[in-house]
Amino acid sequence: MTLRIDIGGLAPERLRFAASPLAELTAMLHVLAEPGHHPHLAEWAADVGAGLAPELAERLREAEFLWRSSQADFLLPARPRPTLAEELDDVDLIDDEAYVTAALITTCGGNRAHFAAPSPLTDASARERALDLAQARGARQEAFAERLLADPAAVRERVRRTLEQCAGAFFDAAWAGAAVRLATDLRLKNDLRRRHGLGAALASVSGAVALAPDGDCVVVDKLQDKATSAQGTGVTFIPSVFNRPHLVVVHAPGWQPVVQYPVAEPGPPEPVPLETVTLRLEALSHPVRLRLLRTLARGPHTTRELAHAWELSPPEVSRHLAVLRRAGLLTTERDGRYVRYTLNLPDLTALGSDLLAAVLR
Repeated sequence: MTLRIDIGGLAPERLRFAASPLAELTAMLHVLAEPGHHPHLAEWAADVGAGLAPELAERLREAEFLWRSSQADFLLPARPRPTLAEELDDVDLIDDEAYVTAALITTCGGNRAHFAAPSPLTDASARERALDLAQARGARQEAFAERLLADPAAVRERVRRTLEQCAGAFFDAAWAGAAVRLATDLRLKNDLRRRHGLGAALASVSGAVALAPDGDCVVVDKLQDKATSAQGTGVTFIPSVFNRPHLVVVHAPGWQPVVQYPVAEPGPPEPVPLETVTLRLEALSHPVRLRLLRTLARGPHTTRELAHAWELSPPEVSRHLAVLRRAGLLTTERDGRYVRYTLNLPDLTALGSDLLAAVLR
């Protein structure tokens, strides 16, 4: 399963590598919201969380749907700027329709909940659908969606103020160190591209990113089959220190493709034991289970939610969930009459870092 980005005939300058303060802040916020995805940053996340002012901590919780399960497209700039303030100014230029649609895609539980036309800002049935999907994900998420649809300008201003407050609270200090590593990575990528071509530069981004043999397509190994085009816009590749092991791709219609990738860790990777490979093959031998696992990486889901997301029958989903549970990859929690399944990140991590990266990217 792959995501394919059409770059046929694109001018070389339209494929760019650049660092983004806003994208890196978004990665940091994801770490704070989902520290289990980033065990190597657990100490940093704990220190930052303990030092947050109560008001800022609450603001981050109320808007966490913009960066927790997935990142809202406007938080990964296609045209990165030198400073966070400049990138936030660019976000302010996005019209309400595009902003709300991007926020609701992540707010409403995944990339299958699109609201391109008619808009939930103007169409009552689209609005009800958006609120129903948000309600299914929880009361806090429903409240955020209600505020966003009722007064998008107020929510946008509040989100911007929250991100600005993060600068003094933790971002500025973390960015100072990260920026050095990002600059080093960008020099290496641009040198590879100059000496050996785009294919070599993409190969150094991630083992999951490659240039198609005909050179007309960037292929990203994701647990989905999607296609988008960079014609008339371009593709931006943004390195990140804080988003490991994720590989985040903006590919929604109307948005320029953006790939945020983790910079290489110093030192060689640890070898994967044969026993671990065997366990993976036994527990994760079916593509449907991999898809369910990838969806559960975004947050807890019920059997019915998973069935709806992948257009499967609930009994079929239950059978696959039972296999994953027996493998110790899932935990369950009862919420009234619902049973929600959650990814068991510690056990998944123990299976191997490459598997964890494939599921979380």
